[in-house]
Amino acid sequence: MQKNYFSMMVFLCFYCVQIWAQDEKELAPVTRTYALTNARIIQAPGRMIEKGTVVIKDGLIQAVGASVVVPSDAVIIKADSMFVYAGFIDGFSRVGVTKPKEEQRERPKDPGKPTNERAGITPQNDVRNFLNPSDKAIEDLRNIGFTAAQVVPHGNLLPGQSAIISLGGRTADAMVLVNNSAMYSELSGAEGVYPATIIGVMAKWRDLYRQAQAAKTNQSLYASNRVGVERPVSDRVLESFYPVIDQRMPMLFKSEKLLETQRVLMLKNDLKFPLIVGDLKEGWPIIGKLKNAGAKVFLSLDLPEEVKKDDKDKKADANSGTKKEEPKKEDKPKSAAELEKAALEKRKADAIANFTAQAASFNKAGIPFGFSAMSAKPKDIPANLRRMIAAGLPEDAALASLTTTPAQLLGLTDRLGTVDNGKMANLVITDKPYFNEKAKVRYVFVEGSLYKMEVKETKKGDPNAKVEIQGSWSTTTDSPQGKSTNKVTFKKDGSNYSGSISGGRLQNEIPLKSVTLEGNALTYSYSLSFGGRSIDVEVSATVEGDTFKGNSSVGQFGSFTIEASKDPK
Repeated sequence: MQKNYFSMMVFLCFYCVQIWAQDEKELAPVTRTYALTNARIIQAPGRMIEKGTVVIKDGLIQAVGASVVVPSDAVIIKADSMFVYAGFIDGFSRVGVTKPKEEQRERPKDPGKPTNERAGITPQNDVRNFLNPSDKAIEDLRNIGFTAAQVVPHGNLLPGQSAIISLGGRTADAMVLVNNSAMYSELSGAEGVYPATIIGVMAKWRDLYRQAQAAKTNQSLYASNRVGVERPVSDRVLESFYPVIDQRMPMLFKSEKLLETQRVLMLKNDLKFPLIVGDLKEGWPIIGKLKNAGAKVFLSLDLPEEVKKDDKDKKADANSGTKKEEPKKEDKPKSAAELEKAALEKRKADAIANFTAQAASFNKAGIPFGFSAMSAKPKDIPANLRRMIAAGLPEDAALASLTTTPAQLLGLTDRLGTVDNGKMANLVITDKPYFNEKAKVRYVFVEGSLYKMEVKETKKGDPNAKVEIQGSWSTTTDSPQGKSTNKVTFKKDGSNYSGSISGGRLQNEIPLKSVTLEGNALTYSYSLSFGGRSIDVEVSATVEGDTFKGNSSVGQFGSFTIEASKDPK
């Protein structure tokens, strides 16, 4: 067992080494002058040049228009029929921010009076100290069009100061566009010490803010007349609040849930600080309160999974309007358990619908908002944006929430958000309109540095194919360490599938979390755990008879090819 555990550790660590050793696909800077020619240039929502040229020089947009002279030293990128957008801005994230190592903490002698560090009160911390330019998450977010992000440190209650960074650059300092952009807070308590409960957190928050107000007043009085007055003692924790008290810096709260957001609004109304709400997931019931508070809002790009129709519902939809309804037999009365289940499923479906339509609701209410990728997987973001659009968010409003609106909310309109002369050369170029389901990002520019995407043409599944996956399959995954083999077993219950994976380097059989088969397109996922850490593995493949081929995505460590053949019965 120890041997298997060691093998798993080596296997996953080897993934890390291989991924970190790879080049970031940034092209060698032979020249810093580029020209994108014959492209559809969406300068801002509602502003487009049909066949235009963008010239980039020394990290800035030098010229944009339909009749632009291309410099002789420019690298020409023929963007015929491609679409050029301003680079997207993530308003609230931890992309590129490393988490400090968790050290085993002893319980203090007096849990009611812990140190500030133990209680999570470190507002003086600078997120720059935790930035890692080679973090794979930066590349993942950049590959779908994001070029800048407001990032915050890890922690609870008052972890530190945020910064707005560029999703490019080789050093932490080189990434920073705006330092100390906000003071960051979470209404979460410390483990085993005060404040641990939400009541304690709220009380401590108010106490710290009022202490800071008093300390600032004392320092001002002392500065105006020092004669015969005892010198106030400096306190870095309280002094961190001064820019917030002076309305020069906003408070940025992570606030996903409704009740959590209401508590944040209570603090804002009591203490009168400028407010940014980040990663908001349940804001639609209090749109009016957020608007009246003048809060800046970044809605979560994470969405719950759609409720999938079963085969009966699909057939009913397909046959609706084509066949005469037959008289229904008297339905058997449903039991209390069945009625409760149906009511629960309806509440769940309604909640998902409200969540998906949240952006449309904010847009209709006239509240400017950006988006947050804090809790979203980059690979899900384009599809989630399309779901929001399908739920009523206009495409121009969706684009504005990725570009012009976050630039305005974060004070970056002089540098980012549009494709205009003099702006930073942060661009995303796609082969189809970005919100088209088949669109692929081809190039991304970050401050004039070019990143070229490796677009792989995958074999498309046939939605009308008839295949069966029940039974045991032998899989082989190509990893940097070599080939890894496992057994995957699928079971069918009605129209639903379940399954498990075992063998190879796995110590025990692991259940599959989700299995879908649409035509011959197969997906399934499961979680690996080691050293107290969990890694999600997601497999997508195309089934052909008794074989399937596809890719296995192992969390942040990358994607690897997988092949399988069905075992004889």
